[in-house]
Amino acid sequence: MAAATHSVTLDGLSGRPIEVEVDISGGLPATVLVGLADTMVNEARDRCRSAVSNSGTTWPDQRVTINLAPSTLPKTGSHYDLAIALAVFAAKSLVPADRLIGAVFLGELALDGRLRAIRGVLPATLAALEAGFDRVFVPEVNVPEAQLVRGISVVGVRSLRQTVALLTGGEEPDDPPVPPLDEIPGMSWTSAARLDHLDLADIAGQEDSRMALVVAAAGGHHLLMTGPPGIGKTMLAQRLPGLLPDLTHEQSLAVSAVHSVAGVLPSDAPLLRRPPFLDPHHTASAVSIVGGGSKVIRPGALSLAHHGVLFLDEAPEFASNVLEALRQPLESGHVIVSRAALTAAYPARFQLVLAANPCPCGLSSAVSDQCRCTPLMRRRYSDRLSGPIRDRIDIHRSLSALSRPELVNAVTGARSTVELAAEVAQAQDRQAHRLRATLWRLNSEVPGVELRKQWPVSDRGRVLVDQQLRTNKLNPRSADRILRLSWTVADLHGHPVPTGDDVDTALSLRRGTPLGSALRTMVQAS
Repeated sequence: MAAATHSVTLDGLSGRPIEVEVDISGGLPATVLVGLADTMVNEARDRCRSAVSNSGTTWPDQRVTINLAPSTLPKTGSHYDLAIALAVFAAKSLVPADRLIGAVFLGELALDGRLRAIRGVLPATLAALEAGFDRVFVPEVNVPEAQLVRGISVVGVRSLRQTVALLTGGEEPDDPPVPPLDEIPGMSWTSAARLDHLDLADIAGQEDSRMALVVAAAGGHHLLMTGPPGIGKTMLAQRLPGLLPDLTHEQSLAVSAVHSVAGVLPSDAPLLRRPPFLDPHHTASAVSIVGGGSKVIRPGALSLAHHGVLFLDEAPEFASNVLEALRQPLESGHVIVSRAALTAAYPARFQLVLAANPCPCGLSSAVSDQCRCTPLMRRRYSDRLSGPIRDRIDIHRSLSALSRPELVNAVTGARSTVELAAEVAQAQDRQAHRLRATLWRLNSEVPGVELRKQWPVSDRGRVLVDQQLRTNKLNPRSADRILRLSWTVADLHGHPVPTGDDVDTALSLRRGTPLGSALRTMVQAS
């Protein structure tokens, strides 16, 4: 007696259908599971045996062979339980085989037959739809997540007994639900909605840094802020998400899929509409930042910050291998994690914000001038952020502490986050219109070669960049970043083409020098 059901295996965010075959044959009682399954999948034999026995029938007292095909694909996770148990029911002729056609079954079984929530329901449902299936059975708590996928029927079930009743037309039992899946301990992420109440106008002074933050938000540029403790670096970074617009539907699905695989997607709000904000501690490991794992490759902070902000406070205190791991994702927008038997690819199109002290004690640029660090100590501390990493940062700002009179007389009529967010939205609308026929949406994503060919700056702006290149003050990659910044500044001002002043402002943003009055007044109330 043989029967088959279908499930899905995930490789990063991409999924492939899996056929779950069960054969019941003569011989000594035994349950064999084959198909390149890991330890978690092999444990499904005991879970399914208890769940089937507690759901109205007995486990076959014969040789039971379970095959997860194709056998060349590694299988990991506990979501195959429901498909295995239903295949056993079908092999015993307790469930009509024709009712299993065109359906995908996802869910982990408790020993009493109830269904537990699982991770990765959103990308698994997408994979089922792409593979041509018209129904997907998921744990009841995962239904809102699966229903984000349009074009496939989602059936929420609480237990194995209820699933069998739905397939056979029998009376459904009143089984209690299993509590939702808990978030991964220690995984720190924040939706921008939780930071939207923070107002940029609350920061006294620092007009240049606030304007740099607006430019960074408008074009998706990376930002490095250097200054003594308490100067406002963290306050500025936390107010960046409030300047960003809501995610589009496609972006929301991509971000939600990553969080679903990581197991941190809220069950009550499965579609994330605001950009995520990740701020890992400086003791975080490379695996927690980049992603990985020994048996299951999970997305790290880089991918959880997809279409959002990754903030590394006290950046020089991070391990050097963590910082250097940022190089490739900053350029490509994705992360590929390889292990001996597994390789997973995750998106990582995030906006990086770094905050650093000027020296180990942090007081070298303070008003009181209490720093006792030697020049060598300062140099070594600064070198913890390598040249290649600094070169990939578009905007550099040095924040200086305000004296008491300056703090008292600081501008109190600064524009609010809501007002500046409107400016950012208008600038991004201009970018979207200009890039509507391309795959890019922000200036920071446009390759330099395409920028020079299709959207050149004004003649005076080009001369300024060429002068910097001839004097070796810029390398070709830095020059491309200046061009991207120039377009963002022009979009904020509403210029059809970056002017010489726009390029000069971009150079100031890149070098960390004071900005012009025209751009600075944008963050001040009229």
